[in-house]
Parts: sequence; structure tokens; C-alpha cells
Amino acid sequence: MKIIDLRSDTVTVPSEEMQAAMARAEVGDDVYGEDPTVKELEQAATDLLGKEAALFVASGTMANQIALLAHTERGNEVIVDAESHIYYYEVGAAAMLGGVQLKPLEGLLSSEGPEVLRKAFRPPDIHFPITRLVCLENTFNRGGGTVISPAISKAIYDLAKERELTVHLDGARIFNAALALGCDVREFTRFCDSVMFSLSKGLGAPVGSLLAGSQQFIEKARRYRKALGGGWRQAGVLAAAGLVALKNIPHLAEDHANARYLAEGLAEIPGLQVDLSKVVTNIVVAKVVGRWTAAEFAEELARQGVKCNAWGPDTVRFVTHKDVSRADIETTLSIVKKILRL
Repeated sequence: MKIIDLRSDTVTVPSEEMQAAMARAEVGDDVYGEDPTVKELEQAATDLLGKEAALFVASGTMANQIALLAHTERGNEVIVDAESHIYYYEVGAAAMLGGVQLKPLEGLLSSEGPEVLRKAFRPPDIHFPITRLVCLENTFNRGGGTVISPAISKAIYDLAKERELTVHLDGARIFNAALALGCDVREFTRFCDSVMFSLSKGLGAPVGSLLAGSQQFIEKARRYRKALGGGWRQAGVLAAAGLVALKNIPHLAEDHANARYLAEGLAEIPGLQVDLSKVVTNIVVAKVVGRWTAAEFAEELARQGVKCNAWGPDTVRFVTHKDVSRADIETTLSIVKKILRL
């Protein structure tokens, strides 16, 4: 039985072109700054994002945590959305590694974000931690893959700068955001001091993320990467996959189209509810109504060859990616219909 894996775009496997590039990659010791393929990848990311420099790291979580370390000092406060990846899915690393306090705000990653941030600011007081950093996320994973527009990003950035705060953008799927709005990715990255994006999600690389910012920031980030055990040696083998992955950016639009097709199909099936207004990239969140819990529904889907994630007691998440075809979406819809008739 073929397995259709819609749990995440992290499950993608390297293409034949990617594997061939990895096999012939020119390599050196990156800790010494001598890996030419890593340098090429970092320069490509720098150019794409409109920043001064970039750093190749093992994962998105590592990139985010390096950014927090580089932007803050122990005891500082970092403002995040209450559903953000940094707050929700990074193992408490901000406290564990950086000794910083996260301040979660409901609605920061929404159209009301600027007002939410404005109301969260506090006057100077010896009892309060010193706020240093605001973290955004685009696309917004737990928001269902929604996009925070450049206009909202700018408004939040401007508010942060009024308070002399820095802004970090968790842009794991930032190219999905740009394609969804039909704009250049730099329309987002111009309104942040640092940004990271993942190579190992929809872009299809086996591992890796890029962290970008000013030259001074990246020099500091490189030291933190080393301290976290992230110093690469012959990392060009992985960077070669990243360079091929960057060529896949335009193909993310196909994932968006498949997600929309899936969402519209699910919305027509009794027993599921989908907010189609939120399906703008490659993530579909469905509410399970009736006798099934989300976990039971996901387990039954898996038994019949479709994998998704239960996101709570009554919601499931599907994520489209390059290894899922339109035919796979059709099959998924047929299986869902069959299950919900049981």
C-alpha cells in the first residue's frame, strides 16, 4: 500500500538531481571557512534575502535560538506570539540556553498585531525585565499557514524601532509567503534585523536552514553556532543539496494549489469543517466534528494509507509538498469520505 504522507513538508526526500549534486560537491572544512559550496549557499541566501551575510545551520530551531542568543542578554525579555514556533515547539530552549524570558501575546501574528504589540509595551521599571527583541513568524504554522503581510510586518517593525528593539523573523516558510502574495521575499525581510528560512521543508533538502542578517550579527551568530555544537566540517555535501533546493522555490506554488484543492474537497465532506479563508499556502487545518476525536480520525487515516497530524482534541493538519501529487490528493479525499461514512 502506498503511503501518502501529509504530516509535514519536512518528510520530503532528496530528488535525484539533489543526490547527484551532493555526490559531486566540492568541500572543505567550514569551521575554518574553507568549504566553497557552503560559501556559495550562504552568498545565494544573502542575495535572495537582501541581507549582508548568512550562516548555514543544522535546523530552523538552531537558527532561531542562535538569533535569540545573538540579539539578547540573560534576563532579557523576548516578545513572541502565543502560538509561535519559538514559544510552542522549541523545547523551552530560550530559557534553557539563553536565560531569556518569553512574553507570549495572543494575536501578534494577525492583522491586529501592531495594536497587540503596542498594548504590550510597559514603561521602564526596576521590577520588569528589559525587552530586547520581537519575534515574528511567516508563514504562521499554527495559524494554518497564514501570511503576515509586508504592511503588518512594517508596522510591527516600526513600533519595535521606536522602542529600540530588534526584530527576528522565523521565516521557515518565507518563500511560501512571498509566492502566496506574489511579491519578492525582500518585501518581508526588509522589515526585520535577522531572518531564517528552512531548506528542509517544502524546498526538499534533507537538512539545513539559513540565518541571515548584518555582517556583525552573523559573526556573532557563527560563534554561537560553534558553542551549540553546530560547527560543520565538510558541510558542502549538505550545502549542495541546499543550492538545488533554492531552485525549487517556484514549485511551491504547486503545493499551494494542491492544498487549496484538498481544503475545498474536505470542506464538502460531512464531519469536517475547514476555514477556507485561511488556506493560502500549503497547510490545511480541519476540524473533526461528530463521533471521531482528531486522534482517532488520524489513526484511522494512517491505517488506510494517509498520514496527517492530530493538532488537538478536534483538529487535524495536512501539509502538501513536492512528494504529494494531485492524484494523491484525490486518493486522500476518497479515503476521508469512506472513513467518515463509517
